[in-house]
Amino acid sequence: MMKVGVGGTFNVLHKGHRRLLDVAMANGDVLAVGLMSDDYCRRHKTIVLPYAERERALRDLLDEKGAEFTLVPLNAKEGTAPSDPDLEVLVVSQETQTLGPRINDLRLRNGLRAVRIVVVPFVLAEDYRPISSTRVLQGEIDTDGRLLRPLVVNVGSGNPVKVAAVREVLQRFHPQLAVNAVSVTSTVGEQPWGAEAEMGAETRARECLGKGDLGVGIEAGVVERADGLYDVQHCVIIDGTGWTTRGHGMGFRYPPAVTELVRGGMTVGDACAQLFEEGDQGSGKGAIGILTNGAIDRKTLTEQAVLAAMVPRIRKDLYV
Repeated sequence: MMKVGVGGTFNVLHKGHRRLLDVAMANGDVLAVGLMSDDYCRRHKTIVLPYAERERALRDLLDEKGAEFTLVPLNAKEGTAPSDPDLEVLVVSQETQTLGPRINDLRLRNGLRAVRIVVVPFVLAEDYRPISSTRVLQGEIDTDGRLLRPLVVNVGSGNPVKVAAVREVLQRFHPQLAVNAVSVTSTVGEQPWGAEAEMGAETRARECLGKGDLGVGIEAGVVERADGLYDVQHCVIIDGTGWTTRGHGMGFRYPPAVTELVRGGMTVGDACAQLFEEGDQGSGKGAIGILTNGAIDRKTLTEQAVLAAMVPRIRKDLYV
């Protein structure tokens, strides 16, 4: 019978706790569960439910899962793990992962073998921040990580096409959404080249984030390829934890006449304005609309980049 240790405050059981316990059960036969005492919580925590209430909820959950377990109060983070000769595995959260090596050091000093450490990653709420009991008690999220207010998304541009594209994509995944246009200072030239576009998008995202949940930067640039200049639109999304995701839309080649003018120092917008009656003023159908006879417009092209940057966030369980 393999014995697995797991501990914590378990203050308002949430999705992250359930994941932690599921991993613990998958790594052994018997759980040795430690629950932080009221005395410990008074010394180290802020908003904490009474021990009896936390114990009852934890026992009910473990019974529901069909776990074989023991449950004891803890007055120190390490609990009984440094001295338990039967312990073989220790499951810790990403938040408390430094505890594992410390416990193994203590075990070795006590003449016991080191245990295998299993670290369980954070479970993220809808705002891409870790789920926590404190956030549940403060009314920010529910126990499954659902946000109890609109997701605040700041877009680093006043361009209505970019703002509309961000809203169009994100509302598919976040029905409650507040999208704001935020003016930022561009760090790239009027016509970005190569890697400058992605760098510019990241700067926009970082500068506009502020107190929002997501900062979104979008920047289009030209890329030199063997057969000419291509347009590629980049999107960078940053959240409050600093997690950064990136994507870009499809690339398309400019006609030789546009390429010649851009290589000569013009922006794509100015080149299109000179060559085509429809022009390209950074909004509306844009160069892509002109070149495809309206089959796709600038907003749709921008949506591609935003959606690509959202991919890791859509299936965050596979990426973090």
